[in-house]
Amino acid sequence: MHLLHDPNAPRADEIGFEDFLKVDIRVGTIVAAEEFPEARKPSLKLRIDFGPAIGIKRSCAQIAALYRPDALLGRQVAAVVNFPPRQIGPALSEVLTLGFADGEGRVVLFQPDQHVPDGARLF
Repeated sequence: MHLLHDPNAPRADEIGFEDFLKVDIRVGTIVAAEEFPEARKPSLKLRIDFGPAIGIKRSCAQIAALYRPDALLGRQVAAVVNFPPRQIGPALSEVLTLGFADGEGRVVLFQPDQHVPDGARLF
């Protein structure tokens, strides 16, 4: 199991509040999702609407083990929106969609328990 997925891993190094503020985590609504068979791990390609300030961004997320593309449409998710884009095989991922590993290491999406405006920032 990867250290990031291990619930018994030691706590990460302490950071200052200023460091936390540098990570821009926003909520957005999935407006498109499709299979990503070229990925090494079971993944989907997402298009997520983060509202007018950020717009629609692409994400390659390793979530295909638990989620089907058609079931994700309209679902709100959280993502880091200020990492540089990353090439994942033939696709470009512009944001990092957030989730937690379940007991088998599959990614469970992180989402608010009530609807919030797209683009709202985590604090």
